[in-house]
Amino acid sequence: MKHVSLAAIERAIDVVDNLDDDQLEVISEKYATAQQILLDYVMSAPTEYENEELEGLLLYYFCVINECFSQEGITLRPIVEADIDELEEPYFDMLDQYFEEEDEEILESFCDQPELAQFMAMEVSTEDEDGSSFSEDTATQLFIVTLAMISLMNRAIEA
Repeated sequence: MKHVSLAAIERAIDVVDNLDDDQLEVISEKYATAQQILLDYVMSAPTEYENEELEGLLLYYFCVINECFSQEGITLRPIVEADIDELEEPYFDMLDQYFEEEDEEILESFCDQPELAQFMAMEVSTEDEDGSSFSEDTATQLFIVTLAMISLMNRAIEA
């Protein structure tokens, strides 16, 4: 299985963070069209968690993570509802185990994208350059949703 490298993550962040509003809309539309079911799944989280703050964050990380796979040259098949259904039970079992043992290797081996898992762990746990950080609830929810997204995308890698 092909892994997203730290270099691809850095390139993806550089691409997404340097887009103007029109360019950001173009890239968002590109990834939304390619992965509509995944986007719908991810964007159901703000309502499910009753946390509006997640909406913009999830859209940003949806674009960044898709761009990470693109920068690595990894092609994904469209994710379908069956993929999500198949992932949910083992994913939540894995999360329970992770929160009991607090062993990041559990997360990394489940999603099979260690650099992306580490990247998201750092994103939700460290302050931004301006000193701002997420609330504990938002950080946890963002991490849970993006890790599920990474896991689904990893399973959709085309050979």
